[in-house]
Amino acid sequence: MPAVQPSVTRRLLHRRALDVQVFARDDGLFDVEASLTDTKTHDVPLAGVPRKAGDPIHEMHLHLTVDTTLTITAASSDTLWMPYSGACNEHGDAYRRLIGLNLMKGFRQAVLERLGGTRGCTHITELCLVLPTAVIQAMAGSVIDTREGDAAGNPPFQLDRCHALRRDSATVAKFYPRWHQEPANSES
Repeated sequence: MPAVQPSVTRRLLHRRALDVQVFARDDGLFDVEASLTDTKTHDVPLAGVPRKAGDPIHEMHLHLTVDTTLTITAASSDTLWMPYSGACNEHGDAYRRLIGLNLMKGFRQAVLERLGGTRGCTHITELCLVLPTAVIQAMAGSVIDTREGDAAGNPPFQLDRCHALRRDSATVAKFYPRWHQEPANSES
């Protein structure tokens, strides 16, 4: 975050909290419990009804079950707090459309195709977009091998997915020497 000048006074207006928890089940599957909560620090009228400061504007939950390949086998959602009761929570079983998607293979694009715009809830669909990295983080080093790569000889999944883990970086040279590649010669 940028530094705030000492003479500047700030007042919090709004807070969005995202929470993602991943649970190992005894049947070899994993439950993903994700939530999005919006709150304001002041009273606001919503659909003609006053909402008190601190009460949620939105509280939405997404429930997934995934297998060891990160393919979604079950999905559902709940909307507990919303601005337009009887409308915001009327998306039915829309999030069952996530079943069959894989969190590591084109997930974000598929979510937007299946649930973007009026096909789903803007907030729950946005919540879906944080799931790949959160679930991968939960499974890294236990379900997902982050050191040796896969049986086909491919490098660990996380390489070449961010600037620090570029295959030609000093980080990869130090921590993943087997997978390090020399930087391409930029001379013409």
